[in-house]
Amino acid sequence: MKPLISAVLLMFSFFAFSQEFTLIGKVVDEQQQPLSYVNILIAKSVVEPIEISSGFRQPKGTATNDDGTFSFANLEPGTYKISASFIGYKTIEKIIELKKDTAIETLVLIEDSEALDTVTITAKRPTITRKPDRLTFNIENTALTEGSTLQVLKSTPGIIVSEGSINIKSSPATVFINNRRVQLTSDELIQLLESAPANSIKSVEVITNPPASYDADSGSVINIIMSKNLVTGYRGSVAANYTQGVFPRYNGATSHYFKNNKINLNVNYSYTKQKINREEENSIDYFDTTGNIDQIWNSDIDRNTKSETHNANLNFDYYLSEKTTLSLTSTALFTPYFKYRISNNTDINNANSVFLENFTANNLSRDDKFNLGTDLNLRTEFNSGSSLTFNGHYTTYAYNRDQNVFQDNQNNPDSEFKTIANQDTEIYTAKADYSLPISENSSFDTGVKLSNIKTESDITRLDIINGSEVINTANSNAFDYDENIFAAYVNYSKSWDKWDIALGLRAEQTDVDGFSPTLNQTNTQDYFEWFPNASISHNFSDNFSLYGNYKRSITRPSYTNLNPFTFFINENTTVEGNPALQPTFQDHFVVGTNFLEHFTIEAYYINYDGAINEIPRQDNTTNILAYTPINLDKTVDFGFDFLFDIDITNNWNIYFATSFYNIKEETSFGNDSIDLSRWSNYTEMTNNMTLLEDNSLSLNFSLAWVGKNLYALQIIEDRLVTGLSITKSVLNKNGLISLSFEDLFNFQDEKRTVQYLNQSGRQNINIDNRFVKLGFRYKFGNTKLNTNERTTSAEERDRIKDLQ
Repeated sequence: MKPLISAVLLMFSFFAFSQEFTLIGKVVDEQQQPLSYVNILIAKSVVEPIEISSGFRQPKGTATNDDGTFSFANLEPGTYKISASFIGYKTIEKIIELKKDTAIETLVLIEDSEALDTVTITAKRPTITRKPDRLTFNIENTALTEGSTLQVLKSTPGIIVSEGSINIKSSPATVFINNRRVQLTSDELIQLLESAPANSIKSVEVITNPPASYDADSGSVINIIMSKNLVTGYRGSVAANYTQGVFPRYNGATSHYFKNNKINLNVNYSYTKQKINREEENSIDYFDTTGNIDQIWNSDIDRNTKSETHNANLNFDYYLSEKTTLSLTSTALFTPYFKYRISNNTDINNANSVFLENFTANNLSRDDKFNLGTDLNLRTEFNSGSSLTFNGHYTTYAYNRDQNVFQDNQNNPDSEFKTIANQDTEIYTAKADYSLPISENSSFDTGVKLSNIKTESDITRLDIINGSEVINTANSNAFDYDENIFAAYVNYSKSWDKWDIALGLRAEQTDVDGFSPTLNQTNTQDYFEWFPNASISHNFSDNFSLYGNYKRSITRPSYTNLNPFTFFINENTTVEGNPALQPTFQDHFVVGTNFLEHFTIEAYYINYDGAINEIPRQDNTTNILAYTPINLDKTVDFGFDFLFDIDITNNWNIYFATSFYNIKEETSFGNDSIDLSRWSNYTEMTNNMTLLEDNSLSLNFSLAWVGKNLYALQIIEDRLVTGLSITKSVLNKNGLISLSFEDLFNFQDEKRTVQYLNQSGRQNINIDNRFVKLGFRYKFGNTKLNTNERTTSAEERDRIKDLQ
């Protein structure tokens, strides 16, 4: 205890006797008019005598206010160099000796006439760079940064943003911000990115072969890189969006950021109120024991969801020293109101389409959800250029659903029942990462991670019999899940002459224990796996290069999919979990070439061992259709990609990609085996344009053709995904009006067919993805500041799914 008291007293005495001063100044032009937004850098001398070009510490920065003034606080005594720079003016530097609070003489910037005579200032256009494992879309200082983060993703080549999903080609993508995983569901993530301004984004990386430092189940990754900032001060923004689909939707958001020499503080909040419509037409052929059609069930289903969601994000960085930073990140999501209504009308006909009977079913669910994730991060950089990072994470997640189902049968007794379901999850992770630059052209990374996940779920079904609630023990259950994962990795990368190489190896030990006390079922898994990855490329010339990469990864089943509960859409349509699910292992190979600056051709092969898919399975004896997750025995996806991008003008970029691919799925049900395959085509084209002399008008138009393809033992018909967004800067570029249109040609809905063995069904899904959106954002304060915005990082959170 005494050493602790002594240390505290020593710390207080240090602060009491230390001296810190304030420096203020002003910048004007030759006509003595104040200059705003002038970049001001200040650096303290570390050696004597003073030299202008060397001998100073890492500079701190700010920008002048509207009246041309600037200030620096909490400066130690000593010799400082101040520099002031602004486009069109000559940079000036000044040496001062700081011994007290000081107001320096006014700095006068002189117009750089030579530069103004010879340089034409134009807006920078986005650029695309490629490496063997990724495509980087650089947008810093472009018109795209005037919109939202979601608009940037929609403009990024290879990324498809449709209602409720963010994909790379046709596969779901994992989104990171500054290499830290965003742990929200797809809908929640889209809401977050839509309300987040893009003016701090440097680039977007589309990573098809993530290195071993990424979790083994990352798959394809979108990494949003935020630009760094020296400027201190305050910046804020408010935004609102109105969306008209089948029903109106509303979103409001505010963001506030403050930075000084010691802290970064960023707080975001958004509120979303929406009603989403979904209509389905389902048809199922039920067979008799001889294999002939016995009955045809035709259903019209109308689903509506009403919800109100609150999102909050806090980021706090404290600079313990110039090279050590302590960071706290917390992301909270609260959905106090979620109303899920299903209306079902089913006609039952015989094999000759003669009407037999009818039933209707009404399903009303009320949900609430709370999700809080917090990260504590400590990062230290050493003089050698290496860095060491420690991270701890905690998530608490609670989800509750109360459901009431009433089924009115024409020729059978009516039925009514309730279900009460709860899911509580806690996630703990701890990890350490070390990065060492071996030379200017090579680096080494290594790290370890430990995670623990505990989830407790229960469901109770209450049948309404003669007005009384009776527990249905056959459909009531509880499920406890406990998972531990220990992981370690190494990465090495090197560039020399015309070669680039990256090698990585990740090892993960997984222990799983899932137990259902009511059914006395146990799911135990214990496995150790290696996950190697490698990338290599060779540049034969500026116009021709070859590359190849390989990665092994894993997809673990979500906690809800492992849960053996049965959720009733009606008495004849259910959603069921599967505690026997195993993880999926993927091997991904790519070879490709870049040539003539604008062209890329790739060939790829992906083998999935035990792919997890939720499939509809009809029971021809009970006439029940159950949506159940299963492991397919084998899935193979291979094909050829052709990519082209070009800047038609300084303000117009076109990206075009087409892929011809084959998907093959194999699995067995008892003694029956299935072997399905199909060739398909995916084609995408995006246009990015900036218009008007001041580049204040931006336009993005995208088309994506998804050809008839095979997925989860179902054939999905052709689809065309389209989007048009227009943004206009106003109010001296502090305001932004946005207008966007989705599904312009009304060809984005899904039509699915099931046709194998004794399974036969058709489904038309009309999703509420055709809408018009109008938005406005206004930023205030020092609008040149970049934020420290990020989200919580535990990859285990991504496997949280809402109760079905």
